[in-house]
Amino acid sequence: MSLFDDLSWRGLIAHSTDPEALKEDLDHGQVTFYVGFDPTAPSLHMGNLLQLIFARRLQVAGHRPILLVGGSTGLIGDPRQSSERNLNPQELVHSWVERIRSQVAKYVSFEGDNAAILANNYDWTVGLSTLDFLRNIGKHFSVNRMLDREVVRTRLETGISYTEFSYVLLQSLDYLELHRLHGATLQTGGSDQWGNLTAGVELIRRVTGDKAHALATPLITKADGTKYGKTESGTVWLDPNMTSPYAFHQFFLNAEDSMVVSYLKAFTTRSHEEIEALEREANERPQDRVAQRALADDLTDLVHGESERKDATNAARAVFGQADLRGLNAATLQAVSDGLPRANWESIEGHTIIDALADTGIVSSRGAARRAIAEGGAYLNNERITDPDFVLSLGDALAGGVFLVRRGKKTVGVVRLGVPNEE
Repeated sequence: MSLFDDLSWRGLIAHSTDPEALKEDLDHGQVTFYVGFDPTAPSLHMGNLLQLIFARRLQVAGHRPILLVGGSTGLIGDPRQSSERNLNPQELVHSWVERIRSQVAKYVSFEGDNAAILANNYDWTVGLSTLDFLRNIGKHFSVNRMLDREVVRTRLETGISYTEFSYVLLQSLDYLELHRLHGATLQTGGSDQWGNLTAGVELIRRVTGDKAHALATPLITKADGTKYGKTESGTVWLDPNMTSPYAFHQFFLNAEDSMVVSYLKAFTTRSHEEIEALEREANERPQDRVAQRALADDLTDLVHGESERKDATNAARAVFGQADLRGLNAATLQAVSDGLPRANWESIEGHTIIDALADTGIVSSRGAARRAIAEGGAYLNNERITDPDFVLSLGDALAGGVFLVRRGKKTVGVVRLGVPNEE
């Protein structure tokens, strides 16, 4: 199967300019391509991860990637459907540029005949005068076509600034500059960028007469069709300090049955045969979540490393009594507790197991806590507690001042010590 056909099978082509010509170029030569990331937050997220893995696929197939971090476009931000972006301070954006450059660099190789290039569009825009920009770039853009862009039409009633309206000119300039500097003939991105991608193709044609391509991948969505992103609920960041490896692994482990195979195709390098086998297993034994485990393991290995993935899986097992909680470090326990019902106690003094069960909310009342203990279904740090008057002590605390309480096999809560009540 050709590269283009494999990308199609994986559901990775939402739109492309001149598909037959692009397929020919990808399958029978080396294409220099670029994908851009705007530093509008201190970290990339799972939607960006798809673009990084896509770039990795193309490089493995022999093509040359340019990873662009938008030091100038990040100062403006691509228009959103809902409202105007807040402009972040220039110093902050530049600090985010460095963070994101270090993130993207780990997904491609900088060696060999198709060694990757890191670029920053601030380099060719910082010295560009307004007059030169308007004369040499602006004259190639029809306001009528710019008004036809969906995001612009959506914002016309509520208002859109000239700053955001002109973003497409800057992104198109990026493509033109990378075409001139490095011979880039393909730009990739999410399907919400399609208008920007094709505008760059058109600018190259108008200025140089050369032919260039654009390829858009589908947006990664939940089963209800809503997307994951920096401003949507459920954001999954690539920075381990913003989304822990444990939470990252759990997110993909909990992927919806209806979406997991499409995620496997899009995000992993597993072969067609492996994915089809996982799909059959998932259909036969959905309760085993074999497809989700493969997805979560592969992506956690890629983003955070095998060691962090093993810690994450051990933590998940330990929470439900299948591994040693004492072997988990404070950072992992903190990540575990972030996803569980919890109580924050400033002091341990005088607190009993009943307080812990009731305050975390894993039982409905102190009376229910007593019944759970009497029935043998109450646990502290995976140890069954049979005395309703059992008083917790500092010696019971796990790393970081955490106490794990459980009712039955699956209802788990956490007490965190030394933290004021959130109320």
